[in-house]
Amino acid sequence: MIDDPTASARRLGWQLAEVRDIVVETPRVKTFLMRVAGWPGHLPGQHVDIRLTADDGYQAQRSYSIASPPEDELIALTVVRLDDGEVSAYLHGELRRGDHFELRGPIGGYFVWSLSVGTPLQLIGGGSGVAPLMAMLRHRERRDEHGAAMLLYSSRSVEEIIYREEFEAMARRDRDVRIINTVTSRQPDGWRGYGRRIDKAMLAESCFPPKASPRSFICGPTPFVENAATLLVELGHDPLSIKTERFGPTGST
Repeated sequence: MIDDPTASARRLGWQLAEVRDIVVETPRVKTFLMRVAGWPGHLPGQHVDIRLTADDGYQAQRSYSIASPPEDELIALTVVRLDDGEVSAYLHGELRRGDHFELRGPIGGYFVWSLSVGTPLQLIGGGSGVAPLMAMLRHRERRDEHGAAMLLYSSRSVEEIIYREEFEAMARRDRDVRIINTVTSRQPDGWRGYGRRIDKAMLAESCFPPKASPRSFICGPTPFVENAATLLVELGHDPLSIKTERFGPTGST
C-alpha cells in the first residue's frame, strides 16, 4: 500500500460507504460488503471506525476489523449482533443494500501481516476476533502464497463458527493451511475438533514449534488473548513474534 498525503487525509476523514451486499454468517453474525469511493487501500489486520448519526444529531461510533483482503474491490466488515449494542443492532436490523453510513480508515499499523512479513503464519482467534485473521488468510490465498499457515479458532458452538464453509474450502484447496476448531460449549455428535477452551496442551499440539519462528497473531476478548499469548511464551515462542489485538468482554470463548 503506497502512502501519500491524499491517502492519509482520506483515512483521517469520514467517507460514505455504500452497502453492496449482506452475508449471513451465523444466527448472530453478518458480513457487510461495502464500496468506498477513493478507498486508499489497507493491510490485513487493520480496522475502520464507523459512525451513525440519528435524526436528532445523536452519534454513535464503533471500530470493526476489516475481514477482506486488499485485493478485493469491496470492503468486508463482519459484525456480531450484541443484545445491548446500539450500533450492531442498527447494522443487523436496519441496514439494507444500497444504504450508506460514514466510515473512517484504514487504521492501525501494528497488528498487520503481509507477504513481506513472512511465514509460517500462526493465527489464534476467539469469536469475532477471527475477522482480521481471515483477512490475512484471504490475502495469502489471493496472492497464491504457499508458505505454511494455521488457524486455531475457538467458538462457543458449531453454529457460531464464523466463515466455517470458507475455512473448510480453503483447507481443501491448500495443503499448507490448517484450520483447527475448538468448541467450548456444545459439541454435536460426531464432532472431531477440540471441545474445550484453548489451553497449553492444545497450543503445543496445534501450533508450529518455536524453532519454526512463526509470526503469531492473536485476536479475541481480552482474557482469551492474554491467556493464549502467555501460554505461547511459556511454550518457548519469542514474545517479539507475537502480536495481539483484543476487545471488551462481549462473549467469552
